[in-house]
Amino acid sequence: MPSSLQLHRINPSKPSSVGVVLNFQNQKRHSHGHGPQPVPLSSPIPLPDSVARYHSHCLAPNQCFSAVVQHIDAPVSTVWSVVRRFDNPQAYKHFLKSCHVIDGDGNVGSLREVLVVSGLPAASSTERLEILDDERHVLSFSVVGGDHRLTNYRSVTTLHGSPNGAGTTVVESYLVDVPPGNTKEETCVFVDTIVRCNLQSLAQIAENMAKTNKNIPS
Repeated sequence: MPSSLQLHRINPSKPSSVGVVLNFQNQKRHSHGHGPQPVPLSSPIPLPDSVARYHSHCLAPNQCFSAVVQHIDAPVSTVWSVVRRFDNPQAYKHFLKSCHVIDGDGNVGSLREVLVVSGLPAASSTERLEILDDERHVLSFSVVGGDHRLTNYRSVTTLHGSPNGAGTTVVESYLVDVPPGNTKEETCVFVDTIVRCNLQSLAQIAENMAKTNKNIPS
């Protein structure tokens, strides 16, 4: 089955069985004046609580939250071998020109500086690795500096194997401030497009790797 990326917007005030891409543009979660509360992710696939909690973001009034789901015809181990490389995101994120780890050894807390290709409203980004869980296949990073407009950006990516072990579903959610002069809708449309392109590229790369591995004699 060819790779397919499902992209749907839903109104969070109306329950939906799809919920593949969420954009909480007008919803504010507060509890007795104690600030924003976590907004959970609705997903078209069952997510164990141990993983779903990573996609629960505290949404402030000036922020937007969305998520993209991509199916890949390759085993989790193959996809994860690409995703987990904090030092080499440009392997599948083609909007990035280069990456250098500037602090740390690639484990949690490490910092990387990525340079962005020309044509985008950004030049560089400094990012910190927040989560790298090889057992649950979870990676998260936050943007802590650089020349760009994605302030307080945080991304969480989780991988989920199909029942037969031959396929993988990737869920990537993010939270980001809405830049001055832009709407929440414009911000989410822009970031959704970047994430969607990245995951489609990841699918192509991982599926090619899986095909190559099948052709290698055991």
